[in-house]
Amino acid sequence: MEHAAERVAAAADAARALPFPFVLTARAENFVRGRRDLDDTIKRLQAYERAGADVLFAPGLPDIQAIRAVCAAVSKPVNVMAAVAGPGFSVRELSEAGVRRISTGGTPYRAALNGAFEACREIQQSGTFGLANKIISSSQMAAFLR
Repeated sequence: MEHAAERVAAAADAARALPFPFVLTARAENFVRGRRDLDDTIKRLQAYERAGADVLFAPGLPDIQAIRAVCAAVSKPVNVMAAVAGPGFSVRELSEAGVRRISTGGTPYRAALNGAFEACREIQQSGTFGLANKIISSSQMAAFLR
């Protein structure tokens, strides 16, 4: 843990020396590495916070209670990866637990791939192209992104 915190401190120093704003996220990967120890995860995140991380992240937390405990134990924003395998939480649930940053990871890609799969299945099973012909216009995309 000490070595990891030293690495975060070095990264924080480097980030602060950049000529542009940079957000440094430090990860405690206990739960995705088979070490299901919430107390150790929190201690690591607290060490990373002291070392200068801007955002703290513990991927794979098992439930909303663990997320709430992490958020309560640190003062920096906590990131949660949304829509990954396991329990899924709404933006509201995560916000109420104290989460201040939600990342989507590969979720948009998986959703797009699912759409492509469904279009191919329609073609294969019914010989029609209904889903394949549902194209989002550039004006629809622009309105969505606003």
